[in-house]
Amino acid sequence: MDYDYIPLPARQPLKWPNGARVALILTFNLETWDLTKDTDKPYYAGGPAILPDVLPGNTPDFPNFTWREYGQRVGIWRLYDLFDELGVKASCTTNAVTFERRKAMTDACLERGWELLTHNWEQGELLTSFAHQPEKERDIILRSLDQFEKYTGRKSKGWLSSSLRGTMQTADILAEYGCKFYCDIMNDDQPYLLKTPNGPIVSVPYSNEINDFTFITRKNFTTDQFRDALIEELDVLYAEGAKTGRIMNVGLHPHVSGRAHRVRALREFIEHAKSLPGVWWATREEIAEWYLANHESHIPGQLEGGAK
Repeated sequence: MDYDYIPLPARQPLKWPNGARVALILTFNLETWDLTKDTDKPYYAGGPAILPDVLPGNTPDFPNFTWREYGQRVGIWRLYDLFDELGVKASCTTNAVTFERRKAMTDACLERGWELLTHNWEQGELLTSFAHQPEKERDIILRSLDQFEKYTGRKSKGWLSSSLRGTMQTADILAEYGCKFYCDIMNDDQPYLLKTPNGPIVSVPYSNEINDFTFITRKNFTTDQFRDALIEELDVLYAEGAKTGRIMNVGLHPHVSGRAHRVRALREFIEHAKSLPGVWWATREEIAEWYLANHESHIPGQLEGGAK
């Protein structure tokens, strides 16, 4: 994987379809963890723990496991109900094992006709653990893509790694197997092309900053602070989008945003976003397809010096 360094002022204005200023993506992560792992090392289940003393993988960690599982049993359904009520859609990511262990979550996404993309095999298995074992990484990616196709009837067009822990070859493997976009690279407010030996793949960024884990679990934001941060991010991007279009992704985890005392933040943010006429409620696939067809009008060419 390779990409050019082209700073924002060097780019041609990005003109979204229908004059939109911001492509807004609200992401539900439909994640599934193992209760135990066959290891005496601490088990990282793909996200920060609610209790800091993480146990070895071979010891059940019920406080942390069941805290996360609340999202699967209760929180996700509160979020689905909210989005149905407000008439908006989410772009969902799913671990491959979710299709089998927590199938109701993926079924609910597919029944609504929402976007679904592959998010590793199991949430606690990071591709970076196999950064120097490319065939092992390839096996995980291909098993995950095959599982997606088995349960959805279509090939996955994109990928988000567990905890965004991809490797130097992840995008290459995805492009080889026909994926159009990759979400691990978080260095921009616009899409751009990643170069691979198998042709270009579009970076459609996820966000570890505009993310309920970051705001609520790491920074201890209140419900009002969470709402206000989302609104301010959108308002600034919306103003900037009058000159050149932007992407805003909001990363949501059902056991975090799906709690009863936090869901108001999303309601009020979405109501604000709906009041803005220049918001494109886009899917990642729509963004990637549009950008592949229109990227030449956005990037004028290699900067002097060829910095990368």
